[in-house]
Amino acid sequence: MASPSLKSPAGPRLVLDVANSSGLDDWAPELQKTKVYERILLDLILGELQAGSRLDEQFLAARYEAGLAGVRDALGRLALEGLVMRRARSGTTVAPLDLVELRQGYEARVLIEPHCAALAARNASKAEAQAMFDIFADGEEAARICDLPALVAMDLRFHAAVARASGNLALARILIPLQHKAARFWVFSFNGASEQELIEEIEEHREVARVIGGGDVEASRQAMLRILDVQPEAQGRA
Repeated sequence: MASPSLKSPAGPRLVLDVANSSGLDDWAPELQKTKVYERILLDLILGELQAGSRLDEQFLAARYEAGLAGVRDALGRLALEGLVMRRARSGTTVAPLDLVELRQGYEARVLIEPHCAALAARNASKAEAQAMFDIFADGEEAARICDLPALVAMDLRFHAAVARASGNLALARILIPLQHKAARFWVFSFNGASEQELIEEIEEHREVARVIGGGDVEASRQAMLRILDVQPEAQGRA
């Protein structure tokens, strides 16, 4: 599967394939509000829409070439995820970067995401595991030129795919918004990262897909812990 193209509004669009993580038909990937949601989400993560800035619906509709209804639906979903704040009379603003919230979200991910990977090893089909692996088909090229939007999109799609493959929709609905919040901080790790460091991180993700495809429950859990920078034995002592 070819890696999607991704640039901010004027350029080619990345398809993140994360909005349908709710499992609800009214957020199907082909709907305009889903596409708008994913484009706003990406710009929030990349800092194109800066923390604390006010989001004007007319401006967003023009920016993303979308209708106001789609923009409002997208902002409503992002508000539920805690990525934007909507207040009567003061409008919608981008949520601040909260380090306490980041730490708490990370602690939740350490508990949930390795378990989702283990469930995926039990429940995912070979095709689903291969699709996870193929998300990074253009990973080396993106790392070579440090294509931040493409790397972020690959990461979001991968983690959403693992969450969905767990077969536990309740866990996926909790986990994916936590990943979105964490990604706003994760992009800063690209500053100064070498091509080799980026490739090594991509390989860690591919290893998760490999062991999920092999049906190895414990190896899948441990591989996801490594992505989260947690040593499995350390978690066992916690």
